[in-house]
Amino acid sequence: MKTVEFGATGVKVSELCLGTMMFADRCDYAVSEAIVNAALEHGVNFVDTAAMYTAGACEEFLGRILKGKRDRVFLGTKVVKELDRGSILSSLDESLARLQTDYVDLYMIHWPAQGMNVTEVMRALNETVVSGKARYVGCCNYPAWLVAHSNAIAERNGWARLVCNQVAYNLIERGVEVEILPQAIAEKIAITAYRPLAIGLLTGKYSTTTPMPPETRGKTDARVITWLSQHGASVDRFNRFAGERGIHPANLATAWVRSSAAVTCPIVGVSSLRQLEESMRAVEINLTADEYAALSDMFDTEVKEESLQLFPGLKYNFPRLRRNLHLIA
Repeated sequence: MKTVEFGATGVKVSELCLGTMMFADRCDYAVSEAIVNAALEHGVNFVDTAAMYTAGACEEFLGRILKGKRDRVFLGTKVVKELDRGSILSSLDESLARLQTDYVDLYMIHWPAQGMNVTEVMRALNETVVSGKARYVGCCNYPAWLVAHSNAIAERNGWARLVCNQVAYNLIERGVEVEILPQAIAEKIAITAYRPLAIGLLTGKYSTTTPMPPETRGKTDARVITWLSQHGASVDRFNRFAGERGIHPANLATAWVRSSAAVTCPIVGVSSLRQLEESMRAVEINLTADEYAALSDMFDTEVKEESLQLFPGLKYNFPRLRRNLHLIA
């Protein structure tokens, strides 16, 4: 397992991050502990959690599991309450108690909220850094303009800046390619990508020619059902592409996310030790430029913009500046 720079922090994290959303839900304590220990043995040093996962039980599991190992892990968690100062500070205190630690390495706003006071949010996040309870602060699911706006406020006041943006990114959900990923490169914002397997759609379990597998999220999650109906032919092509190369589809999907120059690391969430061991093989896959392009073109999911349409008499389209990762030196 290699390490990568975490934005502009100077910290190096593993090229895969272990997601723990399934702990205390689909994984009991023994399985959760086995997953964390195996991940550490593979060289994973970045663990992501949140207070809202299983109503805090996930953090409680991690607190017990990481006893005696805390210094081996770059640990991130998220605000679970409202976005006022008191909620941001008390949410962290409660997380620290469950995690049985004095600090987290990364404290993130989980979602932006309608009518949020950005100055109050950034002031409160800065307090968590000044107090030593968080080494760095970041966000999840922020549009690019809100990251820039938040960091401009921090810069004016000498406060801690947002160092990362955690976003959904996979071959189906590609909206972050517009503005968010280019911003990450330009401003050295770390990007951690959740849902790299599109809620399991890209694991090889689904196709247009076989029944929906029992005991999978496709039976209950409307997103899987909808995406399969919209992109079923592409999923079939994706599965064949993986099979022809002897690659597990899930690892191919993760490798595609890793291949973006703007992505720091995908977040890999598993519910069994077997899944963990299989997922670790994703780091062994280095796609060629042609393979990356073929996969990108396989799904008709690139965000469409009016400027990308062909018009009679024009030699070329308006340049795709809003998703260009190499526009500046």
